[in-house]
Amino acid sequence: MSRTVTCSRYKKDLPGLDKPPLPGPAGEKIFNEVSKQAWEEWQALQTMLINEKHLSLIEPEARKYLSEQRALFFNNESVDHVEGYVPGDGG
Repeated sequence: MSRTVTCSRYKKDLPGLDKPPLPGPAGEKIFNEVSKQAWEEWQALQTMLINEKHLSLIEPEARKYLSEQRALFFNNESVDHVEGYVPGDGG
């Protein structure tokens, strides 16, 4: 049986993650407050940001930027998007 969390992004009870996705307090917070659906959506956005903005995860500034964007995303606040990208526009 899957666990349920009150998702910080969707403000309703949804299935949660099976385990913390990151080590430490940030991972525990996500595990306890973010739904599996919201995490999967963040993963897709994060991948797009890394690729389109040519971020190197070796750089502390890039990791800090993604961490800030992740917090905004999970709090349902405005996040950066890739210029020219239209969701659902398969080309």
